[in-house]
Amino acid sequence: MQDAGVKLTSVASQLLGVSGRAILEKMIAGERNPEYLAELARGQLRGKIPQLSEALAGTFRSGHHGFLAAQLLERIDLCDEIEELDRRIEVMIAPFVETVDRVQTIPGVGRVTAIVLLAEVGIDMSRFPTAGHLASWAGICPGNHTAGGKRLSGRTRHGNKRLRTSLTEAAWAAARSKNAYLASHHAQVRGRRGVQKAIGTTRHDILIAYWHIVAGNTEYRDLGGDWHARRRRNPEKRKNTLVGELEKLGYTVTIEPAA
Repeated sequence: MQDAGVKLTSVASQLLGVSGRAILEKMIAGERNPEYLAELARGQLRGKIPQLSEALAGTFRSGHHGFLAAQLLERIDLCDEIEELDRRIEVMIAPFVETVDRVQTIPGVGRVTAIVLLAEVGIDMSRFPTAGHLASWAGICPGNHTAGGKRLSGRTRHGNKRLRTSLTEAAWAAARSKNAYLASHHAQVRGRRGVQKAIGTTRHDILIAYWHIVAGNTEYRDLGGDWHARRRRNPEKRKNTLVGELEKLGYTVTIEPAA
């Protein structure tokens, strides 16, 4: 005779319907009569009472199968609770759905991360005069610990853990994006300072982008994966850099175009 635990698995999709919970709870409580259990079926399952009765016949050990069935019911309850939470979240963010959609235009930021940003930071950017103020409040920027004119540490302070975790996940996703500024900036920092510094930089970039999107009521505008290369090749930028270096050395520089 086929083991009852295996049979329960084969008809799980049917048992976990309208009347499935009642059947499983009776079996966990010690009921073993397959005919009685099958009669608990409701709806379309009543048309399969003979097959259901056969499937429920066997050796159902409370110590083993009962434990597994109880665990299964707990998992179903947990899924139901999660679905209810998801429904409540959707109701609560309904007035801000346009903002959530705009935030998702940031590479690496999905719907869950966008909702976390909205919940933890909010949409009132008047509290943060600049994007830098937001990054400082969130603890997503380098520290500024100095003494005697010397910088002692660049370690970030402890900020909002939920916000930091979501931004870290988004940063890893953004680092894998194609032909995007965030991925390019991440690769540039990683080559010079390592992976962890690069993730921290990308977290910072995403949070700065969030401030601009919400404060300016706009979408994310990507600078492109070649932005850093274009910036290095910019003649005006190169000229200003060289002039600045000479002025730091104490020279007065006058620029005249070549003939």
